[in-house]
Amino acid sequence: MSPETGWGSMTPDARMIIAPSLLAADFAKLATEVKRVERSGAEWLHLDIMDGHFVPNLSFGPGVVRDLRPLTRLFFDVHLMCSKPEILLEPFAQAGANQITIHVELDGRVTRLLWKIRALGCKVGLAINPPTAMSHIKPLLSQIDLLLVMTVNPGFGGQPFIHETLTKIQQARAWREERHLDYRIEVDGGINSETAAECARAGADTFVSGTALFGRPNLRAAVQKMRRLVGTRGTGPARGPRSVLA
Repeated sequence: MSPETGWGSMTPDARMIIAPSLLAADFAKLATEVKRVERSGAEWLHLDIMDGHFVPNLSFGPGVVRDLRPLTRLFFDVHLMCSKPEILLEPFAQAGANQITIHVELDGRVTRLLWKIRALGCKVGLAINPPTAMSHIKPLLSQIDLLLVMTVNPGFGGQPFIHETLTKIQQARAWREERHLDYRIEVDGGINSETAAECARAGADTFVSGTALFGRPNLRAAVQKMRRLVGTRGTGPARGPRSVLA
């Protein structure tokens, strides 16, 4: 991946992005795990940030991201599952995040937070949890680069995929086409080769996967298998390279 392009060097048949989730890695050897992701051919590294309040779990902070940033040219996709992301946006941007995603469930603070992410020079992501109605994100779609449809209730890895979330993906794709927008549609939670293919058919183009990738002895083979199963899916033309700083 080129460090100057936010989505990687994309071609019409390479529009699907695989994003291994570091939450499923061996925390005793994170540097080695990041290098393993880079060798796998995945485009992005997904970084789940949990505060123990918005979700009932803790993960890691900007210091870890800062230490990992010099080790790789992977696109850092930072997902803030946090009650007070406003105090974390600048630290994560300075640590090397390429994209920062916040949750629509933060209600009245969302628009201001999206603006702040953009002002910090990062791509802008917005996440929606399974119980939340899609009507909450519709007014915000023109302000984002990525919509993350959570396909499990966030907080812990290894949960089973919630199939009812497929309708959310379909709705996100329909709105993108109707309004001529270009946000990516990301899915996270219970994503393996089978569910990734289902999500691709529904309209997803970015796939976060933890245990289904890191749990395999050959991460490269697992990434290639997932890419093969989703690579011919989806609708619409590929979106070209976009600057991380745009």
